[in-house]
Amino acid sequence: MIELICIVCPQGCRLRVDPENGCAVTGHGCPRGEVYGRKEVIAPTRVLTSIVRIEGALHPCCPVKTADAIPKEKIADAMALLRTVRLTAPVAIGDTVAEIDGTGVSWVVTKDM
Repeated sequence: MIELICIVCPQGCRLRVDPENGCAVTGHGCPRGEVYGRKEVIAPTRVLTSIVRIEGALHPCCPVKTADAIPKEKIADAMALLRTVRLTAPVAIGDTVAEIDGTGVSWVVTKDM
């Protein structure tokens, strides 16, 4: 039995996921908690936020995030990719910064600069 705290909503339900029984989830207060618990055990993913260097802007760094969730095992690769990127102003919200290899997900700008 795997115990998790659901992060889908502010309730923070204490989930129990049984991987030996088809990933049956108990303790969820809503259907979203059941989906989260099952997904977290089978294939956990995360949306990442970070910053990247930018030239020609008021501030030296630009906030970015992944456009979608990526597998947890790709987090280190995704962060390493940002160390190689340099943007040049102007950039707009939603502009693609770089694609994370093997995921089909890109880093995107989250602030006009």
